[in-house]
Amino acid sequence: MLIYALVAGVLFGLYFSLVGIGLNLVFGVMRIVNLAHGDFLMLGAFVAFGVVTLAGIDPLFAVPLAFVLFVLVGMLLYWVLVPRLQGSVNPEMLSIILFFGLSQVIEAVTTIFFGTSERSIQSRALGTVFQTIKIKLFGGTPDSGGPIQIFGQGFPASWVIASITSLIAIAFVYVYLYRTRLGTLTRAVMSRRDEAFATGIDVDRVSAAAFGIGLGLAAVAGVFAPFMFGSVTPAFGADATVTSFAIVVLGSLGNPLGTALGGVVYGVCYMLVQTYLSSWADLLPYVLLIFILLLRPSGLLGRRVRVA
Repeated sequence: MLIYALVAGVLFGLYFSLVGIGLNLVFGVMRIVNLAHGDFLMLGAFVAFGVVTLAGIDPLFAVPLAFVLFVLVGMLLYWVLVPRLQGSVNPEMLSIILFFGLSQVIEAVTTIFFGTSERSIQSRALGTVFQTIKIKLFGGTPDSGGPIQIFGQGFPASWVIASITSLIAIAFVYVYLYRTRLGTLTRAVMSRRDEAFATGIDVDRVSAAAFGIGLGLAAVAGVFAPFMFGSVTPAFGADATVTSFAIVVLGSLGNPLGTALGGVVYGVCYMLVQTYLSSWADLLPYVLLIFILLLRPSGLLGRRVRVA
């Protein structure tokens, strides 16, 4: 049981890194608190549900679709909402109020259209692309199905594919921040927004791109939510937001790549609690938030944030 919990914790931890990294990117660049983050994750799950049930195709096709769609939505939302916040006296406090309201609107509209019932995607919906990736990485035949063996323990293939996708997303964020011109400008804005503006950087354009990427990453995490958690409802976003904040604070607030460490630590803790004290699992994000804020408010990597 311990080996299973640890390996599953790492798999879930990598996925949780994807859940939180978009939120941390948005906060790092704009210093605004996006309380609607989990709702965009929930919408990503409904994109996957629609791809499978309406189009009848492999859910992995929902990954690029959700990313591109919500990058565009995020950039549009930025230009509609955020510049007004940045011009206010206290943008962080106003962002909490604004995005809390946006969260409630998204949940209410989604409930109107889809109802309150749980939506899930059965494993049989995993089609040829998913099976091809599984065979290439872990062997087997197209009809073999079943769990993937790691250290003698069987894990759902969807967990492994989700963790691999999360690693790719983390690598994408690293390349974006440290290997592209836009990423260099983004880190400049993260470091000193006023100084970046004074040097001629188009702060709004850089921030819009970061906001769009942050929502796109949340939507990608949402695509795998039905497989990782079994089902989703329109109310799923609120819990996902709390979990995201726990992961972000655990790693380091304002340091997107620190979220990777925070996610793994959270994932391992989550699976250990789920295995040995399952009745306490729902309290884990709140307990971790209180624990980290009291003992190490800067997070595990708080003193190692690299901005240049």
